[in-house]
Amino acid sequence: LLYQTLRGNTNYAPYSSTTYIANKIYIPQSLDVDSARRLSTSINLGDGLCKWMPPTYDVPEDVDFQKTFVAGFPSGDKRMAFLQMEALAGFSAKDEWDFAYMGMTNHPFIKGNYPHHEGIWGWGDAADQTILTVPNIRRSMVEYHDIVWDLGYATTWEESTARKSFLYGEKPGYDDYYEWRDSRVMDEVRWYGWYIDYWMEGGLLRDVFTHKLITKDHWDDLMTKFAHTREELDFDLYVKEGDAPIEPAFDPKCDLITNGCEPVAIISADKLRDYDEGPAETAAIAEALMNDARTGKYVIAQEAWDCIWEELIQHKKGPITIALRPGYEDIYEGYNFSFDMLYAMIEELNRLINKYSNGEWNTKPTAIRLVEILTEHRTAVEKELEEIHTGQRKLKKKDFLGPDQRETQRKLKQPQDAETAMTDVDAATESKRKIRMRYFTELEQKLHRDKRSEMKQLAEMREEAAKSSGEISTNINLLQALSDALVQVRILQDTGIIDQETALRLVKRIRSVTMDAKVGLMKVPEER
Repeated sequence: LLYQTLRGNTNYAPYSSTTYIANKIYIPQSLDVDSARRLSTSINLGDGLCKWMPPTYDVPEDVDFQKTFVAGFPSGDKRMAFLQMEALAGFSAKDEWDFAYMGMTNHPFIKGNYPHHEGIWGWGDAADQTILTVPNIRRSMVEYHDIVWDLGYATTWEESTARKSFLYGEKPGYDDYYEWRDSRVMDEVRWYGWYIDYWMEGGLLRDVFTHKLITKDHWDDLMTKFAHTREELDFDLYVKEGDAPIEPAFDPKCDLITNGCEPVAIISADKLRDYDEGPAETAAIAEALMNDARTGKYVIAQEAWDCIWEELIQHKKGPITIALRPGYEDIYEGYNFSFDMLYAMIEELNRLINKYSNGEWNTKPTAIRLVEILTEHRTAVEKELEEIHTGQRKLKKKDFLGPDQRETQRKLKQPQDAETAMTDVDAATESKRKIRMRYFTELEQKLHRDKRSEMKQLAEMREEAAKSSGEISTNINLLQALSDALVQVRILQDTGIIDQETALRLVKRIRSVTMDAKVGLMKVPEER
């Protein structure tokens, strides 16, 4: 009643017979469920001025778009890019997982991590072109760790050990976790370069760690056994001495994108956030959308592009981005990396820079842009390496330490008169440590399976709802309330009022109510 009263609706039953004066107040569109469902586009006020407006979340099914897939290694960069697209064209983006498990829709912008193990090719043949976002390698390693630990491992680890004793006899300690995390980050440095190669080369199948051409069987294992160790996925396990040379093969999924997997533009979120270079990055995104009139006709006039950048970046309009999260400014000071980890990053950046600076690549605008961005990233990593050398940065146990640094710290803890040779007791301890480390591999795979299972359950709810249209019609008010509640949860998370953990908890509660009432949602807004 309060909500309807504030909106000025005095005919709200059962109080329609009551006479009173409603004081109308302004409800921002980003918090107004009804407005969020209406067609909305940022407004060009002329003379370089504009007003940001939230995009249309319920995208019409009868509009013919050129659809863009926004690819990127796991980080907050894809979000930075697609928020620009939403503001420029007025239609919302949708995640690859939502396409896979919540159904196909007509959203013109699709974001995803595929073929990284955090992603899934869920959008079928909906995409027409690809834009590749290239995050800073050092920053993306921190962001990846934060996502994996803060949003998954901390809770799952504690809950799993609370329910029953640890499968291998004892729970791994934090020292084990740090060692496992560091080894995963070292591997992720290779995944980072492999990910860029995949899109730049149009889906060419390569090994993550050696970057050699690989067989389809090897590729399939990379897609499904991502949490396995580098040794378990070693190239030599798939190719034996004397085997015929491996012929180049491409991911057949790339045939599902009209213009193929190779990107039409390379975007840098670091430049997008920069107050000098940011407007040009917005223009690059707009131009990629303008290369086909089907979507280009919805893009706001060019005179307003700089203003769109100002609204989102300077004035911080629209949904929250990772750069606005508390503590983000400490992402470089709050975490340190050891020599070997920084060297690994520089080695991977050097490989990519050399590759895309030579041969057939050095005349392609996308490759030239990629090299420009990666060269800037390398300079930043080299600067940090110098700070470690000079002692300006001090390494702590919780920092990202490579295997050499971890081993050095472990030796420092041993008594000075300890024997250097490993005794039988030491060997048994090392064996137990490797078993404990395996715990994290299993846990990572479990989290991935759980995510797929949860999305599958939601899809089944939708299918059940479609089959029970007669029952649903009698519960329309409850359905609308549940649907609106999901919209509000999404908006509260986007605007930073609640964090992702709280949002997920609320969504689960809403789903539980839905199942208890034995009704299905007519329409579930996409998670953003």
